Amino acid sequence: MTSRAPETDGRRAKGARRRRAIVDATLRVVARDGVAGVSHRNIAREAGVPAASVGYYFDSIDDLLVATLLDSVEVLIAEIDRMTGEVASNEQWPGAVARMLARMIDEHRERTLAEYELYLLAARRPALRPAARRWIEVATGYVNGGEGGDPPAMRAFFATIDGLMMQALVADEPPTAEELEASLRYVMQPESYLRSLGVIS
Repeated sequence: MTSRAPETDGRRAKGARRRRAIVDATLRVVARDGVAGVSHRNIAREAGVPAASVGYYFDSIDDLLVATLLDSVEVLIAEIDRMTGEVASNEQWPGAVARMLARMIDEHRERTLAEYELYLLAARRPALRPAARRWIEVATGYVNGGEGGDPPAMRAFFATIDGLMMQALVADEPPTAEELEASLRYVMQPESYLRSLGVIS
């Protein structure tokens, strides 16, 4: 009996590549045209796939947007994993986070802009809210060696990151990593920050 496994695997690989192309195309369309530009036809054209493919892999536009937002979370998780391997002490965390944010603002601005547009869209579309909260839940799990952190402190920390990123995306001159680090150090390590200013001893 002849095995059909290679053919099946080939179809699966092709399907995975096509799905990947659709998600990547969605992020590009959102970055360029906003969420209003997301349609089956526009995404298919951007991805270079038949229009029916979008409906085949995603039941609705909301499903596609959720998948795109969750994919962005996976990229962030990989970045946090990389940072975790590089940071040797708590003192280094504000600088490491600041450099990551600076890269998101500078090198990956269009992607970051699209991600935040999807993030804010969750306020209007409940289907996106679990995906929008996912990055906070994941990032919290890295705090204190995986033990998590104080909820009010965590809310303040993530609110600071969101605020810094929103301000940076609309600024004529985005902040540098050094400028971001000062703000993050104040939130993440307030005693150390105030001691460096001579406010406390």
